[in-house]
Amino acid sequence: MSTEKEIKRVTTKTFQLLKKKGIKITALTAYDFITAKILDEAGIDLVLVGDSLGNVFQGNETTLPVTMDEMIYHTKAVTKGVNRAMVVVDMPFMSYQLSVDEGFRNAGRIMKETSAGGVKLEGGERIAETISKITEAGIPVMGHIGLTPQSIHQFGSYRERGRTKEEGSEILKDAKAVADAGAFSIVLEKIPAALAKEITESINIPTIGIGAGIYCDGQILVTPDMLGLNVDFHPRFVRLYANLADEITKAVKSYIEDIKAVRFPSNEESY
Repeated sequence: MSTEKEIKRVTTKTFQLLKKKGIKITALTAYDFITAKILDEAGIDLVLVGDSLGNVFQGNETTLPVTMDEMIYHTKAVTKGVNRAMVVVDMPFMSYQLSVDEGFRNAGRIMKETSAGGVKLEGGERIAETISKITEAGIPVMGHIGLTPQSIHQFGSYRERGRTKEEGSEILKDAKAVADAGAFSIVLEKIPAALAKEITESINIPTIGIGAGIYCDGQILVTPDMLGLNVDFHPRFVRLYANLADEITKAVKSYIEDIKAVRFPSNEESY
């Protein structure tokens, strides 16, 4: 654990070192300055500015409506709160699917307009060329395979991926393609633990699991989910580490009661 204490700033080299030493990588999402600052000071390794902001911040049913401008806006806020963790940004839907050059330009724009440390793309073999071009320009890329939310309409549901032998083989091929293209790590979402183990042992870059079991090199969750803020979302892979929705509700009710009863503000809280 001394290795973790010695880390001043998490980089792609840090990820490789942690995988080599068998130290698990920790990751959470953030979309604002205050949350990012809290996560960073708590010692998180990776802060992902996820396009999940479309769900938990904007209230959309999917991540598809999120734009490049919105991702850049939120990333600018997040990076101001982070000193140690690596900040990675989701490239939103249709920012890299149109062409390799389009993906390359948009990845460059994110890095140019924010202080992020890298970008994340969903997909395997089909986007390997895009990953390769982005990484060749010196931009760190995190991959994302298995359940890929930007492809939800193609899949038709949020069920786990890789349940069949054929689907598992395709996901394994995708993982190897992403690693070979130069990605520094890869998110494995909602796949069987045994498949995640096989992938983790088959590639030389760290795997970050979400609903993919204990064998990944690290884990990530959406912060509002694990803090109990997203009360309408209870998938089996999310462990509740707090129930902030109840705590906030209690606090707001107490605030309302104090105002109605003229208990707030007090003399000490007045000028």
